[in-house]
Amino acid sequence: MEVPSYPERRPLELGDKAGLDNIFLRIQPRISEFTFANLYLFRKAHDYLLTRINDMVVFLARGYSGEEYFLLPPAGEFDLQLQKLLDDGLTMYGAEKSLVERYLQRDDLEIETDRDNFDYLYSRKELAELQGNRFHKKKNRVNYFSSRHDCRIEIFDESHLEGCLELLEMWERVHREMDSGGSGAFEVEANGEALRMAQYLGIKGVVVLVEGKVKAFALGERLNRDTSLCHFEKADPFLDGLYQLIDREFNRLLFTDCQYVNREQDLGLVNLRRSKLSYHPAELIEKYLIRKK
Repeated sequence: MEVPSYPERRPLELGDKAGLDNIFLRIQPRISEFTFANLYLFRKAHDYLLTRINDMVVFLARGYSGEEYFLLPPAGEFDLQLQKLLDDGLTMYGAEKSLVERYLQRDDLEIETDRDNFDYLYSRKELAELQGNRFHKKKNRVNYFSSRHDCRIEIFDESHLEGCLELLEMWERVHREMDSGGSGAFEVEANGEALRMAQYLGIKGVVVLVEGKVKAFALGERLNRDTSLCHFEKADPFLDGLYQLIDREFNRLLFTDCQYVNREQDLGLVNLRRSKLSYHPAELIEKYLIRKK
């Protein structure tokens, strides 16, 4: 994988998959951004560019509001590379608490809590079983849907592609006017690409079919040895209990050797935050923005 030396940079490409997969396999990341699929699918949304400082690959990017930042996988001489980028006036995104405590206890740095981008980490087994009083309402919603609809649960494959794309199009129409953060169009584009390129990107999924039509799907991949990562969940918003069902089936059928599932951020969206908290996360993986004062 040819990557130019900093400050030169180039766009993220499909051919970078093998090289980046090896990096992420070595570092065993906890935050959801560090998979090739996640970076590639949102390459247009965040204008991801690759550069290299000595032996370390760095991702230069933009947020949804246009702010520039960098992502630095913690490997090699991490503190030296980090110092170079911060000294050049760049902002670091996605710094975990452990990295802040180890490398960033300095008076010349501004450390900002990035709550909207905290990752939600759950017990996969709990979400797959929905046992106990904490999940009583979720299980009731699943039962409500199941009692009213004759449905089939299937592992996603190419035979489901057209139906999933039709559902995605319907979901986009319903949510278009609700998207106040500007991320909705990028998510729909990334989701469609994930469906079309699932096999190449290493993405797996489950679908719910009602009367032979796709009414819900969930897509994800492995993040590290003991954690799966759910990228996308889409369901017919007019079928009560369907979101609870597709979430349960994703965790029941896929990545069953994993202890945890990472369900990414809430982006500061009130309803999404309420929903994610209602599933009782085992941990909120804290992220920070770091810049020179």
